[in-house]
Amino acid sequence: MQGWLFLTFIMVGSLIGITGLRQFFIDPLPTTTLNAVWFFIQVLPLLLCLPSALRGQLKGMFFLCLVSTLYFIHGVLNVFDPALFYWGAAELFFALGLCGITALYVRKLREFNAANEIEESADR
Repeated sequence: MQGWLFLTFIMVGSLIGITGLRQFFIDPLPTTTLNAVWFFIQVLPLLLCLPSALRGQLKGMFFLCLVSTLYFIHGVLNVFDPALFYWGAAELFFALGLCGITALYVRKLREFNAANEIEESADR
């Protein structure tokens, strides 16, 4: 389970990194303040899910899976812009990776919890 959690955080960090690179260096807005605010708004969904995901909770991982679809959609939009094609492809890769990894983590965690409940009820 720890390996899945580690891969999840690699994907989250990569999405934040790609968003920051694109926002501040590749396609910046006119002012630095506006860039910072827009960057914070773009990464806020990931940051809101992060505390419960750090604890490995089912709810946090499920919401990370849902949030990754937002980055997938944004990546698809960027793929069709010739200037941002490679950034969009990288965003697609990390968003799909995050969705897949968190979906598998949720599945494994539910199986683990169900097995523990059966084991606890058999012990009583």
